[in-house]
Amino acid sequence: MRKRIGILGGISHESTIKHYELILKKYFEQFQNYYYPEVVIFSLDFQKFTDYEDNRDTPAYINYIMQGINSLERAGVDFIVMSANSPHAVFPEVQKAAKVPMLSIAETTAEHARQQGLKKLLLLGIKFTMQSTFYQSVCSTKGIEVVTPSEAEQDEINHIIFDELCVGDFRDTSKSRLLSIIENYDIDGAILGCTELPLILSQGDSSKPLLDTLDFFAQATLEYALHENTTE
Repeated sequence: MRKRIGILGGISHESTIKHYELILKKYFEQFQNYYYPEVVIFSLDFQKFTDYEDNRDTPAYINYIMQGINSLERAGVDFIVMSANSPHAVFPEVQKAAKVPMLSIAETTAEHARQQGLKKLLLLGIKFTMQSTFYQSVCSTKGIEVVTPSEAEQDEINHIIFDELCVGDFRDTSKSRLLSIIENYDIDGAILGCTELPLILSQGDSSKPLLDTLDFFAQATLEYALHENTTE
């Protein structure tokens, strides 16, 4: 029996739309029919969500995420994915409080990196994600080291994500700057640890592997919904 997908989104809407689209596109590519899995999306207030991150108000942050999760549960979903990287900073707490299974974008990405034999990765994302430790913790269990850009570079990346990508503004100059940051580090690859980053960066843009967390997560979401190989 198929599982109804619950997507906690709106963080931001650009990546939520892409996540949803990827799930359906991947389904059609595999089965060539329109028997798509059922999907329920709950879109959070992006500014409210971001304010909790910026203020490091963890209790309120978790409470707001749980409001969305509880709404998805009431809608009858069978499992939930959070369509962003940053809320996975509190994934253990949220997963424990949820009444249905949840998938982890960090676990999914780390497993892909392990399969590719990558040992040292640069984490790009919003400043909140780059200054959190959840990717480091998850990747370390698979023998992978995660490093982050300098403080000044983090500010640049944060600006590109919030002031451009989150509102659908894709600039060649910003793409070049992101690639320049990646190329300057002695790494095996880079984690696109914000689901907006794959909207501007693609595999092949860099000489180093770019780990598309949004693509990996969409595939994991579909597989779990169809009872194939799951990430649990």
